[in-house]
Amino acid sequence: MTSNAPDLANAGASQLVQALAARHIGALEACDAAIARIESLDAQINAVVVRDFDRAREQARAADAALARGERRALLGLPMTVKESFNVAGLPTTWGFEFARSLPVGEDAVAVQRLKAAGAVILGKTNVALALGNYESNNPVYGRTSHPLNPARTAGGSSGGAAAALAAGMVPLELGSDIGGSIRVPAHFCGVCGHKPTHGLLPTRGHEFPGYQAAPDVLSVIGPMARSAADLELALDVLAGPDGEAARAYRLELPRVRHARIGELRALVLTEHPSARTGADVRHAVEEVARCLAAAGARIERTSPSLPDLAIVHADYVKLLLTIATRGGPNPPPSISAHEWLLLQDRRMRLQQDWRRLFESFDVIIAPVFGTAAFEHLAAPDWEHTMLTIDGEPSLYRDQLAWSGLVTVAGLPSTVMPAGKTARGLPLGLQIVGPMYEDRTPLAVARWL
Repeated sequence: MTSNAPDLANAGASQLVQALAARHIGALEACDAAIARIESLDAQINAVVVRDFDRAREQARAADAALARGERRALLGLPMTVKESFNVAGLPTTWGFEFARSLPVGEDAVAVQRLKAAGAVILGKTNVALALGNYESNNPVYGRTSHPLNPARTAGGSSGGAAAALAAGMVPLELGSDIGGSIRVPAHFCGVCGHKPTHGLLPTRGHEFPGYQAAPDVLSVIGPMARSAADLELALDVLAGPDGEAARAYRLELPRVRHARIGELRALVLTEHPSARTGADVRHAVEEVARCLAAAGARIERTSPSLPDLAIVHADYVKLLLTIATRGGPNPPPSISAHEWLLLQDRRMRLQQDWRRLFESFDVIIAPVFGTAAFEHLAAPDWEHTMLTIDGEPSLYRDQLAWSGLVTVAGLPSTVMPAGKTARGLPLGLQIVGPMYEDRTPLAVARWL
């Protein structure tokens, strides 16, 4: 390591890539330092549950050789982890299910292939909620992940291990997935950044329920998690683009950021949802960011006649989510009819049209991610009955899906960034929602902030 080497525990992915390219640090050195942090910190947190350190060191040595030859790639030599639910050849993909421990995994997910092609060094995989279906990353295979700042609290789910590993300084970059806030909620809880892309922008092949090859659905996405918005952009450029046969015909060209200056921004700020209680701490954090934007010259509004009926959006989201989340699984609930499913798709299309009209008047929406900061561990959350206490009042745990569904039904992009802390020092985040395929605009707003 040279005198110009970055602080490896706190450096972002972009900073590390630059240091590696300048030979201020070697890839093997960065890899070993990340492994040492995992081995030192993870006994209490339990974030990196599948470790592939020997192969990671081989990848790092290959990266060092490439760097010495003068090669430059977007992530060359960068140590990182990925969510356990992504296929990595030779490693288990269980989604927390015991039966899946022995299922062979012979091929990397497309996203993992792209990360490796960009030069990333994959150290292993991070913990998930069972079936990726909870805000607690806890399952029979790997156990529970705890919050890096308070082991009595959740790190979130289902990408809880990913957020915890980032927040604890184990790695600078992660790969998550999101259908019910699984990138956004852990990022909010742990004080890191995450990006839920426009639906379909990043290929999901190789991120499927163990042993069940599924067609892409209308809600699920994969996306990057990091400690800065700039690092999310770096990863998005590596990961985005068509897959398979579509890649023979289509090329990706995302729209540019809508405005060059934050003072030109038009933002709709939401702090209340008709279907979910939202705590005062969370509302205050959103309002503080709104004041920051207004002070920089942005136009801030809190109502719009173009805003869709959020209660109806949430009702449709729950029906779509339940149908998708239970397909291929044991004991699914009674199916909705094919006609009801098609009617939901029709309403989804009209909702996308409604959002398109709203984004003619606004560039982004600023909104909460979840109604509270990270809550204390729950023994076995039950979607039907489990309650959270928000500002002293009981509130159904499942209702907190509403802030995620606001974005997810229509497939909009959403960037989560830290926005403050509670009086107890727990992180609070918010989501910056942009128009479809205009992912660069919410990412830019996060970077400005």
